[in-house]
Amino acid sequence: MRAIARFLMFCTKWKSSGTLPNIRKFVLIAAPHTSNWDLFYTLLVAFDLKANIYWMGKDAIFKKPFGHLMRWLGGMPINRSKSNNIVEQSIELFHQSDRLILTVPPSGTRRRVTYWKTGFYHIANGASVPIVMGFLDYRLRTGGIGPLVQPTGDITRDMQVISSFYADITGKYPIQMSTAKIHIEPEKKAA
Repeated sequence: MRAIARFLMFCTKWKSSGTLPNIRKFVLIAAPHTSNWDLFYTLLVAFDLKANIYWMGKDAIFKKPFGHLMRWLGGMPINRSKSNNIVEQSIELFHQSDRLILTVPPSGTRRRVTYWKTGFYHIANGASVPIVMGFLDYRLRTGGIGPLVQPTGDITRDMQVISSFYADITGKYPIQMSTAKIHIEPEKKAA
């Protein structure tokens, strides 16, 4: 698959950047997510970097005739219409696995959203694994691996680091890009 990925990257003038960290388990951010093409290029980059990734996708893409192929490519269907305790299930998956790269698109959709979903952070923090910043930069036709962040439990501070990394990366449809920021609920004062 690596040879096929490299050939397709050559044909599309894409390249990969960075190297996988030498660790057995981590959450890989997939951002920005603005197009159906993101999965295609993510998989090409993953094959090129020899990364055996597992990725979350909406359950609709796992229906016939492509369901088996999507699962073979590492896909895990997510029903976004109901709560499925995905964070807790993912943390348990990390605890049960010897090796796991779980790829999560924090915007949760290709459309522009005001805030990223925080599940990727809570999965990494709960499983005590680092977050690695994966990216697709359509302006540079480059996808790859960026820096690693070990969650401290201070999501606000950790998101400042993550947000600064993604500030100059351009998705396929820049108008649909979601800024790497999260919504923090204000603390309730004791009565």
